[in-house]
Amino acid sequence: MKSITDKESFEAYAMGNYAIARAMLESKVRVATSYPGSPTPEIAQALSSFKSENFYFEFSANEKVALEKAAGASLNGHLSCCFFKSVGLNVASDSLIQLPMMQLIGGLVVILGDDPGANSSQNEQDNRHFSRMSYFPMLEPSCAREAYDMFKTACRLSVKYQFPVFLRITTHIAHSRQKIKFSSFNDEKYAWESRFSSKNGPYVPVASAVFPLKQKALEKLEKIKKEAWEDGLNLLEEKSGKKEKLIISSGLSFSAVKEAVERKKADIDLLKLGMTYPLDEERLGDIISKYKEVFIIEELDRILETEIKALCFDRKIQTVIHSRTDQKDLMGELGVKRVSKILSSAWSEFAVETEKMKAEESFPRFPQLCPGCGHRSAFYAVKNFISQQDITVADIGCHTLGYLPPYRMGEVLFSMGHSISTGAGLALNNEKRKVIAFMGDSTFFHAGLPGLINASVLNSNLILVLLENGTTAMTGHQSRLGSGEIGESLDLINILQACGVKFIRKTDAYNRTE
Repeated sequence: MKSITDKESFEAYAMGNYAIARAMLESKVRVATSYPGSPTPEIAQALSSFKSENFYFEFSANEKVALEKAAGASLNGHLSCCFFKSVGLNVASDSLIQLPMMQLIGGLVVILGDDPGANSSQNEQDNRHFSRMSYFPMLEPSCAREAYDMFKTACRLSVKYQFPVFLRITTHIAHSRQKIKFSSFNDEKYAWESRFSSKNGPYVPVASAVFPLKQKALEKLEKIKKEAWEDGLNLLEEKSGKKEKLIISSGLSFSAVKEAVERKKADIDLLKLGMTYPLDEERLGDIISKYKEVFIIEELDRILETEIKALCFDRKIQTVIHSRTDQKDLMGELGVKRVSKILSSAWSEFAVETEKMKAEESFPRFPQLCPGCGHRSAFYAVKNFISQQDITVADIGCHTLGYLPPYRMGEVLFSMGHSISTGAGLALNNEKRKVIAFMGDSTFFHAGLPGLINASVLNSNLILVLLENGTTAMTGHQSRLGSGEIGESLDLINILQACGVKFIRKTDAYNRTE
């Protein structure tokens, strides 16, 4: 059985995440950083098994730290990569917005695991918006094999233009398996020298530097968008020769579109956009203008649709543009059946036959805390201690499941690390109802410390139940910072005391009486 880290070339059925990890090694990525979050953890699982003095990998305290460390390594001349889940980009965004303005001499690829359908997230935000807001090029593979190929292309582009590049995968791409032929790689000795020079900058975006830096970023985008066609990222599949109907799509949507068209043996051409930002408006406009009708299929928000309609309007292109009309089609993953139904709204060849038999509904089953989990015991004890009028605040982690029956613990949830600050707000001038906030230890290090210091210094009337289990449990029990497995062991009691917390009690979660 071949391992994804074997140096020889081989062919195997591999998960998209493992394929990306392999592509990192073949591309000679030197530094990789991450914070665990589905759908990307398997990338880290594969990389963790690769031991080499020529490669550095870490789980960082949070996504912002991970991105900044990878960016710093790139400024030093080392090809770097950072990966995290969809909402992790919210945490990293403050620094991410600046990166396209910087000369990243080593190259930097940011792998973004988006989650249409909210399979493991609190929302299904469409992070393609971030690429437009930050001038960050974005590549979107439509299958596991393309994820492998596109990562290597992303590295090449990033190194060539010294510019950061997004590789956006979705849950289905990350976890689907496909037969992939992997190349060999050499793990030759790498010179870890510092190549940083302020002459490659400026790296300090003071007011006088902002416009020149933005201009440079825009100029690079103009060059990069031409590469989409040269590299085969964007590809026109001409099936009919009639130039009547064209479907434009990207990512997983393209795979669903292609299968839907093949099932119906429809005479329709397909345009796959592997680079969804920046768009080469001139080339795209020339293609669209040759067709009578175009249908735009994409998951989640109307991003490609809005941009393509705008370019057609600007160029006075008369082609009829079809798109999704039902609000329900703006949510969730797009499979073959859903795509066929969407296409049938304009094209009769995709008409869906009425189901003769009602599909069997699956038996509803709530996700549950694992048998024997200490959170179960803690929730039970706290529930028996508080009154029905008291307020409980949840946070991101396994204990979020306490919201479900039978515990019903945690009535508010925004984001990682919010519970202390939100709880402090709920406790303001609230003398009759106790406020209890829950937080896991990985979340505490990720984003809880600022809220804790704020609540402690301002003497907020709040009870914090800090659930320590030594891991980032919900995403697969990865080691957390301060556990002793990553760096030095940190004592939570000492940290709480240093932050000014005066009333601290520690007990085993299974000791309900205590």
